[in-house]
Amino acid sequence: MSEIVVGYDGSPAGEAALAAALDLAAPLGDKVVVVFGYAPPGPWGGEIAEHEEAIEELGEKVMAQARAQASARGAEIEEQLVAKRPVDALIGIGDERDARMIVVGTQGEAPLKGMILGSTPSKLLHLAERPILVVPTGDVA
Repeated sequence: MSEIVVGYDGSPAGEAALAAALDLAAPLGDKVVVVFGYAPPGPWGGEIAEHEEAIEELGEKVMAQARAQASARGAEIEEQLVAKRPVDALIGIGDERDARMIVVGTQGEAPLKGMILGSTPSKLLHLAERPILVVPTGDVA
């Protein structure tokens, strides 16, 4: 049994990524590991540490959404809140678990969107050493 790591942030793209990961995992007999990376870039301290706490709380809420989505499909997930930027969190967990692949949505709702340059899928495609599946949202025309 292998594992599929999925980046999840509660956005429609994140929900599409989780749905795709669950669809793939069942016939492969794989476990789905849902990852929420939440650390901002730059130095730590003061307001940024408080911001991290708020984002961690958001992560807990987001993981409850992921559990509900998986439960509605009769599936179980493993959850990982990781205090790293999303790309680093996904690559790190993927490598640590020797995951079959990393699944992400085309775009997310990153809490620090204005501070982060580039997109998570694009960076993963360039940096990860394992397959990346980028899933569009269902409402893409």
